[in-house]
Amino acid sequence: MRRFSIAVAAAVTLGTALSSVPAHAGGGSGGRGLAHCTAGTCHFDVPPGTYDVRVTLGGKAASGTSVSGETRRSLLPETAVPAGERVTRSFTVNVRTPEGEPTGPAGTPGLDLRIGGSAPALAGIEVKRARHARQIFLVGDSTVCDQPGDPYSGWGQQLPQYLRAGVSVANYADSGESTVSYLGNPQLWATVRPLIRPGDPVLVQLAHNDKTTDEATYRANLETLVAGIRERGGQPVLVTPIVRRWFNPDGTLNNGTALLVNGLGVDHPAVTRSVAAARDVPLIDLTAKTKALVESLGVEGSKALYLTNEARDNTHTSVRGATAYAALVRDELVTRHLVPKGKVRVG
Repeated sequence: MRRFSIAVAAAVTLGTALSSVPAHAGGGSGGRGLAHCTAGTCHFDVPPGTYDVRVTLGGKAASGTSVSGETRRSLLPETAVPAGERVTRSFTVNVRTPEGEPTGPAGTPGLDLRIGGSAPALAGIEVKRARHARQIFLVGDSTVCDQPGDPYSGWGQQLPQYLRAGVSVANYADSGESTVSYLGNPQLWATVRPLIRPGDPVLVQLAHNDKTTDEATYRANLETLVAGIRERGGQPVLVTPIVRRWFNPDGTLNNGTALLVNGLGVDHPAVTRSVAAARDVPLIDLTAKTKALVESLGVEGSKALYLTNEARDNTHTSVRGATAYAALVRDELVTRHLVPKGKVRVG
């Protein structure tokens, strides 16, 4: 895993907060608190698994602290604490190898966390192995995955910040994958499927790279994924793909490029909706929801959601776009009772 650094001023603030708490703060399985933290990063030598993290935030001055970890996953949104006060926040994190994309580098063993924000102040930290946590699996492509470098971000990379302790995200999305390649690569579906436990939601968003997949094959592949999830006792959830930012002169996205219709005329969102209806599978229509958001922002305003300015890329999202799209997914998880309302963060 890559190590992160924060600004010198932020590091000084963090150091002040750390010095106010005994080095043995925290504890439990794998956790010995602030002794594991230095210069804005905390490292815990834990084996792969699911872990609950409890942080105490605040210091003498007013602070604003966020937490990210592993391969750039957003785990806790910036939390403001008034001067002289303390608050505790908890989240659950999935630790795996490889720690980011399944076909990417292994990363650093253990759990690595970065303490960020406008004025970070960490007063305590505790890491324990999670018990009875619900795990949300993600099967997808580069618009979903844990992207390794700025300015790219997948919506699955931003989803954890919206979940409270007791629910983790195991993001097995991988760049460049189609339904064909995801099923065929032993590092992907053959690795994910045995990990699914009874009751685990498994969100499937694959379409962007099915550019030469015919309709019958695409439909059959989605059905294979659904069947495999159900055989493990998991809860399949089909997700239509996020739109490409490709406007018509009238300011709409009503075209095949934006709405993921491939060169063979396969309407991926329509097929996904059809499979969901036929197989009685919950559907998150992210195509419709992202279309509405992008059109509402317009040609100029929507550029910030994608990497239009940075890379002339109207397919992949910025951190801002991925965060906005993750919020749409969060809302659907609650609406469809896949995650209890009390287990999500709003805002």
